Amino acid sequence: MMQMFSYEQLPTANLIIDAVYQSSPDGQLSGEPISKLLPGSGNMGGFRVSGRGQSKNWVVLFTTGEDRDWPDTLDLATGQFVYYGDNKTPGHELHDTRGGNKVLRHAFERLHATDRPRAGLAPFFIFKKHRTVDGARSVQFKGLAVPGFAGLSATEDLVAVWKSVEGARFQNYKAIFTVLDVPVVTRDWLRELACGDSLSANAPDAWRRWVMGGQYRALTAEPTTVIRSLELQTPDTPLKRDILRCVWLYFENAPLVFERFAAHLYLMVDRRVIIDEITRGAVDGGRDAVGRYLLGLREDPVYAEFSLEAKCYRPPLDGRPPNTVGVKEVSRLISRIRHRQFGVLVTTSIVARQAYQEVREDRHPIIFICGRDIAEILIENGYNTIERVSTLLQDEFRG
Repeated sequence: MMQMFSYEQLPTANLIIDAVYQSSPDGQLSGEPISKLLPGSGNMGGFRVSGRGQSKNWVVLFTTGEDRDWPDTLDLATGQFVYYGDNKTPGHELHDTRGGNKVLRHAFERLHATDRPRAGLAPFFIFKKHRTVDGARSVQFKGLAVPGFAGLSATEDLVAVWKSVEGARFQNYKAIFTVLDVPVVTRDWLRELACGDSLSANAPDAWRRWVMGGQYRALTAEPTTVIRSLELQTPDTPLKRDILRCVWLYFENAPLVFERFAAHLYLMVDRRVIIDEITRGAVDGGRDAVGRYLLGLREDPVYAEFSLEAKCYRPPLDGRPPNTVGVKEVSRLISRIRHRQFGVLVTTSIVARQAYQEVREDRHPIIFICGRDIAEILIENGYNTIERVSTLLQDEFRG
């Protein structure tokens, strides 16, 4: 059961991974929990800084997890956290904000400095909105983070990306952090941070190793659920449901065109994916597309081949039961996979539990991309409104 701290406990509570910290029951801004957990952080905005000038005690990164244009994401398997800056509307220069983007610029400049890199950098504490019955402004602690990620260069971990709204273009930062392997941030260390001492005896070991030697010891969590339930394959927000409905209705009577869309969607998942051929329906041999996944260096490539099948089946929307992908369809794909190949199955619906279970228990190399995944992949690639999805479908996938 998830650990939960009441509003009265906040001033003395430790920061514990995935614990929930409740706001005051009245829902007022003054009862917001972060400012009580970390005095001096403020109670508004995505960036909440303690300290003056360039000398920060800590920086809080708050995310609602609901911004469709700027989807902050935490990869639990790798510990990588993607966070977007605070220039989210047109009319402002990249750093002409309330200060969040300047905080990011300074942190990543120090990270890659040649003279004493990481010196003076403050820890970043990540919190996510988490409503509870007793607190509408309650939050969940997601971890202690530091700028950068193992293997990423100075041109990859902080990037200014362009967006457009109603014809107006503007830039915002996309920053990549590592959540360190720190299960508990103690109240003792928080008190010492408030005094400007980040390397005291109470400092977490993973933090000390990063500051002193640049070692990224990430908090990684291998998933225990390998068979996704109906709920985990089904869109969980109104936007995702609307996007999946739009895709399903567009291809409902054009399954062959959906094959092209499925291949295009898999390209969106990973830049190392290469689609070699969309096979013709009459001679596809059970494969709707074939391609390769780049494993090696681009100058010395090693490829893993894959076969892709697309199933434009009715999803579980609007109270109607889904047309699920069952054992027969999955077995057909497995039979087409040769040695050292893998399979990809893309469906607007869900994969039945028995089929899912057999694939995972027998360790068949099959990737399932279900209805919820389709919506999330489109959103992550900027197709985050029905209008944008409709334009994509009409422009690229005419029958």
